[in-house]
Amino acid sequence: MALFQEKSFHDRINAGAEARKAQLEKSRAAAEALKATAAERMAERMKIAQEREARQAAREAVKRAEAERLEAERRAEAERLEAERLAAEEAKRRADEEYEAAKKWLAEEEKRKIIKLLADQKAARDARYAARKQRRR
Repeated sequence: MALFQEKSFHDRINAGAEARKAQLEKSRAAAEALKATAAERMAERMKIAQEREARQAAREAVKRAEAERLEAERRAEAERLEAERLAAEEAKRRADEEYEAAKKWLAEEEKRKIIKLLADQKAARDARYAARKQRRR
């Protein structure tokens, strides 16, 4: 049966140093492997960044186009409303002119009726006067 032997302080220090050394070598090897592929990774990152910028530019172009389309629609709607307003004003002006013309015609017609009535009354009066004169003779 083997006896358990405790490691000495010196053995533990050496074991720790060797472990640190092994870890350092492992890190250096990993760094060397990363250095070998660094240019490749950088190229991939650049490609991804360019693609991201292209997508962003495309999104901005779509947004700009949509904004321009909405602005054109808004302008077209404003022009349509302005045309409708002008047409309504023109229709109102024509209706007012027709109303004034009808009002003037009615006033003139009323004047003609009154003149005709007065002329008829005068003719009737003259006829009565002439008949009275005729009877006296």
